[in-house]
Amino acid sequence: MKAILAVLSLAGVSLASWTKNINYRSPSEHHPGLGVSIHRVNKRNVPGSQYSPNQLNFTHGVASGDPYPDSVILWTRASPMFANVDDNSTVSGTVPLFGHGIYNKSGVTTAPICVDYKVSEDQRFTDVVDSGTLYTSSDIDYTVKVEAKNLEPFTSYFYQFSICGSNNTSPIGRTKTTPLPEDETANVGLAVYSCSNFPFGYFNAYGNPVRKDSVDYVIHLGDYIYEYAGDGDYGYGAPIGRAPNPPRIIFTLYDYRARHANYREDRDLLLSHQNYPWIPVWDDHEVSDNQYRDGASELNNTEDSFVRDGGVSFDQRKMNAVRAYFEWMPIRQVEMDDNLRIWRSFSVGSLFDLIMLDTRAYDRSITDLYWNTDYIHDISNDAARSLMGSRQENWFYNSLGRSAKRGATWRIIGSQIVFSRLNESIAYGNDNPFDYDAWDGYLANRNRTLEYLTQNSIGNNIFMSGDSHASWVSDLTWYGNAPYNAETGAGSLGAEFAGSAVTSPCPYGQNISLATANNYSQQLVAANPELQWQDLYYRGYYELHISQEEVIANYFGLPTVVNRNPNEISIANFTVKAGENRLQRPVAGGIAESGYLRGGQIKQTNLTNNTQTGRLFISPTNLTEEV
Repeated sequence: MKAILAVLSLAGVSLASWTKNINYRSPSEHHPGLGVSIHRVNKRNVPGSQYSPNQLNFTHGVASGDPYPDSVILWTRASPMFANVDDNSTVSGTVPLFGHGIYNKSGVTTAPICVDYKVSEDQRFTDVVDSGTLYTSSDIDYTVKVEAKNLEPFTSYFYQFSICGSNNTSPIGRTKTTPLPEDETANVGLAVYSCSNFPFGYFNAYGNPVRKDSVDYVIHLGDYIYEYAGDGDYGYGAPIGRAPNPPRIIFTLYDYRARHANYREDRDLLLSHQNYPWIPVWDDHEVSDNQYRDGASELNNTEDSFVRDGGVSFDQRKMNAVRAYFEWMPIRQVEMDDNLRIWRSFSVGSLFDLIMLDTRAYDRSITDLYWNTDYIHDISNDAARSLMGSRQENWFYNSLGRSAKRGATWRIIGSQIVFSRLNESIAYGNDNPFDYDAWDGYLANRNRTLEYLTQNSIGNNIFMSGDSHASWVSDLTWYGNAPYNAETGAGSLGAEFAGSAVTSPCPYGQNISLATANNYSQQLVAANPELQWQDLYYRGYYELHISQEEVIANYFGLPTVVNRNPNEISIANFTVKAGENRLQRPVAGGIAESGYLRGGQIKQTNLTNNTQTGRLFISPTNLTEEV
């Protein structure tokens, strides 16, 4: 009887239970053909082919994301196999887009898998506030994504999935809604990440805030996965048990699904997803290195590129990557248009508005593809160039204006790439001293942003950024267009906190020594007046603790990522007071653990916190000499 209840024939399945699973929808509301046809899935149903509950597993834990005051997205995967569905309907033949399963391929289901979910304020689920039944199948890689509703603002909840009519349950997850926009919220904590490359090490950074129970939400600024083979092309994980799957550069829908699944095997990533709601955006490597609107560094919409790079057009590769991302990540479908919009915003009480940009895939003008650096340098200040496209750019400025008008204390802006001007001539040389793949390659777009903030007297702006695999903390200045005093911070419009990578290597050398890294940091700070602190050495993350009075940024470095461990070092701490629009002086209290601090001191202590036990100890030198 339980087996019959577990997987009902489609004749008895309500349409509402199918449509509850958001992953059957298209990532783009304006392109419903990119979704999965429920009618085709229905037609494929074979009575008597159901899986029994003991044949099914929750293979990759649970996750939640995109919290609102009254709802949140919940995710899991309920599958008869750990592997991913090996079906690339999007890239072969004349089949309908994403019409998986109409052929007899391995892993294709002929009956839906029935999953229940429930949500409660207590871990025993004594008072269930939302529940429901929904279905999944091979068409969406057995993923499940549902919007839990009827929730209270700024409240923690527990949730769990189960195979219908059975005791086969998922792990219990914990999530949290956001406050109502008008609520006077006292304090909110964010853990901010970017650039997690599987073969370069273990994702210890994800688990540390969980073990400390130190934040409310997780922000991921992109490069959640990487597309490389990991066989030495960019990373070689075999010696530490981190060889990526599939063992090749990824192009197909199956490839991207398998790579997401591979990353979700990391225990600290699973732990973070299970305990915190995530608000992620993609950067470039979720598709391909240095992607922009029409191509990437290794794949463009040209005949030569098509022949050389796997027989897949960039448009098709991007579609494959986006579909897999949408299936595997706990994000909403936020009025996605024809360019697959992911940019969106969240009002977190009267405390702040979180504005998440897409400075990569949506409508970005051509970027530095390594062979065209001189050209990008020459056009970097062209007025027509945009990181975001006109539609997103106008939305961005309007979002900043609405936030100030409604009286939100802070504007927290998520940008995949570093916003501030950064002269890196010590790495790139004097001919092309800037990273033209960052905002430095789109000067007019940055000037329009700073002009809008200046002309509308919008202060209390905090930029978060990633991508660079290094830590940068700057006053937010309109360099060359408005007066600025690097000593006092006068003239600044806010601050930028750019974080290092979870595991991706230092851009100045994977095995760089601490002394060499700090020497480079000193030169970088000297070359950039607005840059107050810089660190190249540590892999890690940072936390933002936001109150009505101030924003505190705590940076954490990881002693090692070559094995799984709960250890971290506090490497620098910064404060921005409300209304002051600059980093508080002395910056970082005048002292940091590593890197270089303008007007301050570097004192290496190796004082390490075991986030599992809370025990403090001194890391051995050999753990902090190389990463």
